Amino acid sequence: MNLPATISELRAGLEELVTGPVALAKAALARSNGNAGRNTYLWRDPQWTLREAEHAASMPASSGGQFGDGRANLWGIPVSVKDCFDLAATPTSCGVKFYREENGIAAQDSWVAEQLRKAGAVITGKTHLHPLAYGITGENPEFGDCDQPGNPGALTGGSSSGAAASVLEGSALAAIGTDTGGSIRGPAALCGLAGYRASIGRGDWRGGAHLAESFDTMGWIFRDLGDAPLLAETFAPARLGEIRRYERFAVVQDAFLHDCEPAIAQSLSVVEGGLGALGLRGTTIDVDWWNDAFNIFAPIQAWEAARVHAGHFDKIQRAIRERLEWGSGIADSELAVLRERHAEFRDRLDGLFREYELILLPASPVARLSVGADNSQARSRILRYTVPFSLGGNPVVTIPGAVGGMQLAAAREEDESLLELAARLGSRLVQKTY
Repeated sequence: MNLPATISELRAGLEELVTGPVALAKAALARSNGNAGRNTYLWRDPQWTLREAEHAASMPASSGGQFGDGRANLWGIPVSVKDCFDLAATPTSCGVKFYREENGIAAQDSWVAEQLRKAGAVITGKTHLHPLAYGITGENPEFGDCDQPGNPGALTGGSSSGAAASVLEGSALAAIGTDTGGSIRGPAALCGLAGYRASIGRGDWRGGAHLAESFDTMGWIFRDLGDAPLLAETFAPARLGEIRRYERFAVVQDAFLHDCEPAIAQSLSVVEGGLGALGLRGTTIDVDWWNDAFNIFAPIQAWEAARVHAGHFDKIQRAIRERLEWGSGIADSELAVLRERHAEFRDRLDGLFREYELILLPASPVARLSVGADNSQARSRILRYTVPFSLGGNPVVTIPGAVGGMQLAAAREEDESLLELAARLGSRLVQKTY
């Protein structure tokens, strides 16, 4: 079977019995661990996955639904899950060997794995991540750095590193990731893929390992923006309200993009033009005040992460251990001030969305992180672009460009409307030559 294709195409083929979940799973499994490090997955069992595919095949059809067979959007579709979510009878590492041993074998599925299995999605395995999901590069000293399938020498980015690799290699058509400060948006942009970070509070973290609960969100990495509307139901099975038809958007001014590579800025202009072609009115906004976002986000994240991992700092690599130690030393009085600044920032950002509806800017100012290079500055550099929406708890779609990827963000709980627009935008952009 020729993979990858879009989820919509494969799902339609399944409904029409052109192919079946088992054949699709076999084709996906044949592509697993296709990167140079052979480490897309930290856990996989082909026989387990084939049994899941057989179970999906046995799920009866009825009528209705997106594809007319009464089954969920992801029925029969190979998907991967980031290895910070429990899957019954498997270990959960959180990207650290200590936790793989400490956690042991999961007794039951996490909420997100439960939702996928109920929907008839076929889980292909549990994917690589930056240790503790606390990093943006996908470098991991214990499980190896995650480089891009088909592009050796280029890191996937993180922390949802294996999620991106699984979609690139075609072992999954969509990949569950998490995004605290940019862990879906960064890998999607660096790998030329689409991403969806859900609104804060969507989904249930039962059986999932938090990093910083104030900012942790779930989401997807996938290939085709046309598939975006199919993915919302995982985190919000009941659609919330009517689809909003957006009329306007804002693009951040050039001053904020001072360290952005020129080719990425060119891709931004193409996406801006695509939104205009859909009838949306664009304007440029001054967001100099966003430069304070990282200084609010990073210490709150560190304080919360330090409490999640208290007692185990010595089991964690040095760079992350130092952040945890820093977080553990933040006084309650300092934290209270940070919480106030966070609330003020979120309120001000909410005002922008009321005025402009959507905000557009690059997801990363760089298009490539190299294996073995000094990437110590990558985190602060990329997160300057992503953490404003982490502080806001906003849904964000990552739009792949000729170079890099763009963030298109909306107000909280406008996920479905944003994803519908992303699909329309994707259709418009494929008609253009970058």
